[in-house]
Order: sequence, then structure tokens, then C-alpha cells
Amino acid sequence: MINLLPPELKETYRYGRRNRMLARWLATSVICLVGAAALTAGGYLYLNHSINNTNQQVIAGQKQLQQLNQASIQKQVTDISDNLKLAEQVLSKEVLFSQLLKRLSAVIPSNTILTGLSISQSQSSVDISAETTDYNAATQLQVNLADPSNQIFSHADIQTITCNGGTSNNSTYPCVVDIRALFASNNPFLFINSKGGS
Repeated sequence: MINLLPPELKETYRYGRRNRMLARWLATSVICLVGAAALTAGGYLYLNHSINNTNQQVIAGQKQLQQLNQASIQKQVTDISDNLKLAEQVLSKEVLFSQLLKRLSAVIPSNTILTGLSISQSQSSVDISAETTDYNAATQLQVNLADPSNQIFSHADIQTITCNGGTSNNSTYPCVVDIRALFASNNPFLFINSKGGS
């Protein structure tokens, strides 16, 4: 087919085709740009939403950790308080043996030697074992221990007295006496006595 159109018209048609093609490319580019902008905006909104959710989770986690830490600290404080109460109870029944022995040495008769001293399970009395030269020295020891002016014991009772053939191998002190003595309520040989502890 022979195109008999004038050259100006041919040129116009050719530019018209090019313009149409450019318009399509432009429309496609605009659509792509709009799509990219929409994707970017959507991604930004999604990331922002995710960041907000993560921040809320972090804040909630921190609050929970603080509460757990507070509960742990409260438990530690309670444990320490219980331990201090227990220590006070133990110390309130603890005997100062060094002071007790000094006071006992002052009230023991000269013809008596102390051989044993032990706290009973009740921790309010003490078992005293001694060796004496005779029966009278053993009873004198009991009388001296029970004397209220000593402020050591409120009562002292002889458990056994054995002379000549007792457990003692000492010929100078042939008698063995066992005495159970009850601490006086105001005795100075407890870390925390009944007055100070209550």
C-alpha cells in the first residue's frame, strides 16, 4: 500500500503514535510510583504499629519484672526478719558460761571441785557435778547454790550423793554429788534474760 499523504501529515501521525506510546509509559510509571508510594506508606504504618506493640510489651515486661523483684525482695526481708527472731530466741536461752563459772567459783566450798556442768533440754536449768571431801561438803554446795543472794539459781536440788566407792578415783575427794539447779529469773548469765527479752 502506498501512502500518498503529505509529509507533514505523515510526520504528525508518527508523532501522534509516539505520544500515545509515551502516554502509556507515563501512565504505567505513574501507576508504579503510586503503588510504590502505597507500599512504602503501608510498610511504614505496619512498622510503626509493630514498634508500638513491642514498646507496650517491653513496658509490661518491665512492670512484671519490677513486681517480681519486689515480691522477691519482700520475701528476703521476711526471711531475714524470721532469722533475726530465731536468733533472738536462741540468744535469749544462751548461757554465758564464762560469767557463770566465775560466779560458781565464788560459791563453791573450798573442799569441793567442779567436775561437770551441762544445760538441760529445757535450757532453764543446769546439771552440776562435783567431787567433795565428805557428805557435809556436798550438802553445803547445794545450800550455797540455792542461796538467793547469789542471784544464780532460784532452786538447787541434790540428785545423787555417792561417797566411798562412787565413780570418783580421787582419794582426796571421795564423794560425788550431782545437783540440778534452776536459773533465777533475774540471773545475769543469759544474753537476754526474762526481763530484757520481753
